[in-house]
Amino acid sequence: MIRLDGVELRRGGARVLGDASLAIRRRWKVGVVGANGAGKSSLLALLLGELEPDRGEVELPAGIVVATVAQEAPGGDVPLIDYVVSGDPRIAAIRARLADAGACGDAAAEAAAHADLEAVHGYAAEAAASRVLRGLGFAPDDGPRRLDTLSGGWRMRAALARTLVTPSDLLLLDEPTNHLDLDAVVWLEGWLRRYAGTLLLISHDREFLDPVVDHVALVIGGRISLYTGNYSAFERLRAVEIAHSRRAADRQRRERARVQAFVDRFRYKASKARQAQSRLKALERMQAVTPVPVERRFAFEFLEPERSPRPVVKLEAVSFGYCDRTVLHEVSVTLAPGDRVALLGANGAGKSTLMRGVAGRIASGAGTVERSPDAKVGYFAQHRLDQLDPHRTPLELARAAAPGVREQEMRDFLGGFGFGAAPATSRVAPLSGGEKTRLALALLVLERPNLLLLDEPTNHLDLDMRQALAAALQSFSGALVLVSHDRHLLRLASDSLWLVAEGRAAPFEGDIDDYGRWLAERHTAQTLDEPRPGGTATARRERRRQLADERRRAAPLRREIEALEQRLGTLSDERASIESVLADGAVYGEDERARLHELLVRRGKLDAEITTIESTWLEKSEQLDAMRGSWSGASSGMQ
Repeated sequence: MIRLDGVELRRGGARVLGDASLAIRRRWKVGVVGANGAGKSSLLALLLGELEPDRGEVELPAGIVVATVAQEAPGGDVPLIDYVVSGDPRIAAIRARLADAGACGDAAAEAAAHADLEAVHGYAAEAAASRVLRGLGFAPDDGPRRLDTLSGGWRMRAALARTLVTPSDLLLLDEPTNHLDLDAVVWLEGWLRRYAGTLLLISHDREFLDPVVDHVALVIGGRISLYTGNYSAFERLRAVEIAHSRRAADRQRRERARVQAFVDRFRYKASKARQAQSRLKALERMQAVTPVPVERRFAFEFLEPERSPRPVVKLEAVSFGYCDRTVLHEVSVTLAPGDRVALLGANGAGKSTLMRGVAGRIASGAGTVERSPDAKVGYFAQHRLDQLDPHRTPLELARAAAPGVREQEMRDFLGGFGFGAAPATSRVAPLSGGEKTRLALALLVLERPNLLLLDEPTNHLDLDMRQALAAALQSFSGALVLVSHDRHLLRLASDSLWLVAEGRAAPFEGDIDDYGRWLAERHTAQTLDEPRPGGTATARRERRRQLADERRRAAPLRREIEALEQRLGTLSDERASIESVLADGAVYGEDERARLHELLVRRGKLDAEITTIESTWLEKSEQLDAMRGSWSGASSGMQ
């Protein structure tokens, strides 16, 4: 068991954690959530031994092997594949022994090293590392590339790959999806679901957390609260907890006011003085009920565009590229107010190129581009963060972007993005990545665009700000083109999906879940197409056909499971609503007896139905897992 007991941690004089306790059992997968700056990363640093608590104890089992991703991007002239494989210290040590034995001509030691290497699957290490690299978006021929030829984002992917191939009992991941595209996020989600050790995962992506974690640790107010279930279950429990605590606090405030009124009225009357004094003492002994703390909230809207041309931009058979290299061919798209398009596709496929082309940042090749004279493009990409003047304050930048707005109105506006009085008038330089992203979005809103192009806007944003962004985008009246690895944001903010792949951009038939299934099938097909000893092209095609037939036969079962999950969610929400009502003491009054009876009967029926559906869901899921196991067996037979 991993245990924190009464931990207090201070950094730079500020208290990050105070009297924080947590117990995690073996093989639990725990999502660590909370606002930026709450202490999530400090929690991981405590477990890694990088920080020592000022008070309390941190205990890990003896001999536990911990893996985490290096915070700095790796570099040097080492080949990518060698860097990733060297993450397994056992293989590195045995290969060193093997080299020494060969140099000394010690045949016995050499044989022993070969046997040890076989025992730890050392001969398959490069193949295993290559599979992880492919899953994270690297090309098949990237293995020999030197690390120092990769960009910073790709080197961070390499660091993640090295961590994933490292054998571990405890895996600590801090926002691992920040440098990934949606394709890689979907692959990593599957890998983490299969991980056999204990996992602590910091993430602000609810759809990434949901299928991976079985517990949620909320870090808030210096304390850690542990909830059983995935993120959706945590949200339901948290809502009931907050509602219950607020009602309890309201009841106590009313009771205190009633007692105080009695004391004030009768404390100086001889006939009531003793009762008044008794109630005054009871009032003093009454322990205040503090409502459950709630994370800070953000609230903003995109301003109404000054003009709404129709269409804003029209592309007909357009190509985009750089120098002599064409990235996209024959792109045709029309964007009008109200259009909401999400771009799907792997990193490097051309999503950002299409964004730049639509924005007019790069020239088009063949084809025609019609851009309305009234088009006003708001373009968000990571370069916007780099362009923020570090020596100015958020308030100064905002007033420069909208000089006609009064200072108090601008302060109120910045408050919606989390910049209160002090942060609004402090320099930009020391701001965190999340704070700079919020500021860049605030300045984008002030531009009043009628065409909004957002390229990975959620990097570094916590859950509350992501939700606020989604709500703002839903009410945006202009045209929107969005690239994001946050599937929750894509679901809420987009109406149509476009797939950018193989030099083309075209509508994708289906939803985000269909895209995940398409990725899985594509990955299987690519795996089967790889040359393997003893496997002819005809045999591989036949086996692919067999697997496709298996997947088609499983489709009805998968739909049954999805329907059961939807029904479970509906019933769970209703039960949570009833629990919230039952938590209010008012329902136990004499005149509420009939209603209380109805609620208790309904809760009993809900409990019974939920139990039945959960049992059916488990049975169907096991059937689907068995089918997937047969596919896996078939795939391994092809290898």
